Amino acid sequence: MAKKIIYYKDALHDDFAGNDIQAKTIPADFPFAIRNPFWRILEFLVYRVLATPLVWLIGKIGFGLKVKNRRALRQLRGRGYFLYGNHTQTMMDAYTPTIATFPRHAHIVTGPEAVSIPFIRRFVQLLGAIPLPGTMKGYRPFLEALHWRIQQKRVVTIYPEAHIWPWYTGVRPFPDSSFAYPVREDAPVVAFATTFRKRKVFKNLWPCLTVTLSEPFYPDQQLTAHEARKKLRDEVYDFMCSTAADPDNFAYYEYRQMTEADANE
Repeated sequence: MAKKIIYYKDALHDDFAGNDIQAKTIPADFPFAIRNPFWRILEFLVYRVLATPLVWLIGKIGFGLKVKNRRALRQLRGRGYFLYGNHTQTMMDAYTPTIATFPRHAHIVTGPEAVSIPFIRRFVQLLGAIPLPGTMKGYRPFLEALHWRIQQKRVVTIYPEAHIWPWYTGVRPFPDSSFAYPVREDAPVVAFATTFRKRKVFKNLWPCLTVTLSEPFYPDQQLTAHEARKKLRDEVYDFMCSTAADPDNFAYYEYRQMTEADANE
């Protein structure tokens, strides 16, 4: 079967998620973290009772998901932490943190499109979405929400590449801006890289997934905040790149940078 070829222009900003959701601006008064008791009971029922068994079945049966080096998370018992990964799946990237960090409750920092559909906005929040604010005034309650989740000893997941490139076997460059959060919280960081395995049966289906976790990284408090976040970013990036460089990482799609000749065809 011939590989699907995807042409890109900008490795930092092109997105191939394939959804047509019109993202709405997240206002400063958005409830980034709802704390009332009724919500917390509902959150437990939706996330742990309903969603967790379902996403486990989808991951294991539908995608053959394997998680490597889960033992590294034992070092973080009793602590909240940040989880950073490469953004290669439209659906499974929402589920992977729940499976990989079980039994922790994992949240995901998302773009505004995740909560832009009125009828499912609250349901997506129950599943762990924390959208990025659309205004400067919104950053204070957003940061307070991240702080609260870390204090709850939960996991906050960030995809620093920001944009989805389905089945991409490399790691795209990303800035260090999102690493300001663990520096601010003095919280550990775990990186993960998703790689792909060619199926031995049903070979025409999509590949199986392997998620490899890193050992924890810690903010260096001897450095300035800017230096510390750059160091974390480089540690995470280097781990992702070395893991993705596995020669068995199966290329289901082929990505090519667009040339002028390609654009004129």
